[in-house]
Amino acid sequence: MYQFSGKLKKVSIAFIIIGVIGITIGFLNAPSTIEEAKEIIANQAAHGAHDTTHEEVQKETHHNEVKGTSHLHDENHDTKEGHYNAKQEAHASAAAHGKNHKNEHAAHVFHQLQNKPWSALYVSLFFFLGISLLVLAFYAIQRVAQAGWSVVLFRVMEAITANLVPTSIIMVFVVFAAVMHWNHMFPWMGEGIFDPTSPNYDPIIAGKSWWMNVPGWAIRSIAYLAIWNAYRWFIRKNSIKEDTANDGGKTYKLNYNVSVGFLFLFMISESMMSWDWIMGLDPHWFSTLFGWYVLASLLVSALTVIAFVTIFLRSKGALPAVNDSHIHDLAKFMFGFSVFWTYLWFSQFMLIWYADIPEETTYFVARFNEYKLPFLAMVVMNFVFPILLLLNSDFKSVPWFVLLGGVVILAGHYIDVFIMVMPATVGAQWSFGISEISSLLFFLGIFIYATFSAFAKANPIPKANPFLEESKHFHYYNIEHRGEGSSDHH
Repeated sequence: MYQFSGKLKKVSIAFIIIGVIGITIGFLNAPSTIEEAKEIIANQAAHGAHDTTHEEVQKETHHNEVKGTSHLHDENHDTKEGHYNAKQEAHASAAAHGKNHKNEHAAHVFHQLQNKPWSALYVSLFFFLGISLLVLAFYAIQRVAQAGWSVVLFRVMEAITANLVPTSIIMVFVVFAAVMHWNHMFPWMGEGIFDPTSPNYDPIIAGKSWWMNVPGWAIRSIAYLAIWNAYRWFIRKNSIKEDTANDGGKTYKLNYNVSVGFLFLFMISESMMSWDWIMGLDPHWFSTLFGWYVLASLLVSALTVIAFVTIFLRSKGALPAVNDSHIHDLAKFMFGFSVFWTYLWFSQFMLIWYADIPEETTYFVARFNEYKLPFLAMVVMNFVFPILLLLNSDFKSVPWFVLLGGVVILAGHYIDVFIMVMPATVGAQWSFGISEISSLLFFLGIFIYATFSAFAKANPIPKANPFLEESKHFHYYNIEHRGEGSSDHH
């Protein structure tokens, strides 16, 4: 049995404590009044970091309005006095418009800056929750497919899914915070958005009110978490029960049947979750393959985490049945789904770019203009690096090479989630600082503690699984005896 070492436990707790401190500092540093936001805007303008694009558009619009007003009055008033009065009215109108615009912009920036610590927390939360969920889904796929190669990795995957419990609890808190308007991450929850008599009325969002409404959103969110955690609890309990069950395979068959049902619910709930928790941040925009895109990003990350934990536990002697072929196949999945993610990313981006429809292109314009460096880096890290590092078959069975590629993949897909969330919630006010780093450390600490403590509570090998022997001897000859006839090495 594996023992969760005191050193690793201390590291995880230290990460959690440091994360909590940093997250708290991030919330304390957020402006509490619009006046503070105005001071920040002034400082940004002094350092050339102001949102000039937005300002230039507004100034140009304002200039045209003033010019049009002056021209209208010039035509209708022939006298010098009339011309003078028209100019005065135009300038007064311009001053009032400028003041209102500055106040509106300050309020907008105020909400963005208040969202910043929430958004940093949300990015890391969604990333770690999504990884845990996709490990659970991949595990269910292995059971339903009755795959032989992965049986010796079952306890690793089960241990990783233990992280689903604490991250789900935190997600419930974030859902509650959004419903209570403690943050402004979801603009469709704003006051008056669905009220035709309100100045904040948004007809586009109002047309989606059958889906975008607070009670429905909150109920669905809780339902997703309940379904995922219920399956995780059931399959973990019955997987351990399999080890000692003497019921003619009934427990195994029950686990198979329940996994089939879970995968059906997972495919529906994962797509809906993507719409509610990510696409809902940009309520004017939508994509018909967005659920698949999010799935691909989280699945690549999940496979990478499985590989990381497996390599670590194998190095500690906790997984004696795991051989190079298991690592090789995990790396093949990492490579394959990196290509799949790229296909989906390109399909979405290329079609929107080519069609050039304003309602669609606004999503990528905001990300390319204000997030150009992370946007381009994400594409390189999530496609180019996996191709270069994992294309060669020999490299896939070298643990340190898989780790090197995996670090790039995880960083790239964290940036992917970052770019999904931040442009909609903080706009041009983004940065990668205390809040972001602290949130990562916080959830990493929780992940380490939940995963390795769960792994230590069960036998690392599912002894009664009917495919265990096949898994132990999985394709080992293909690595050790490449080029020789396979018939002599079964």
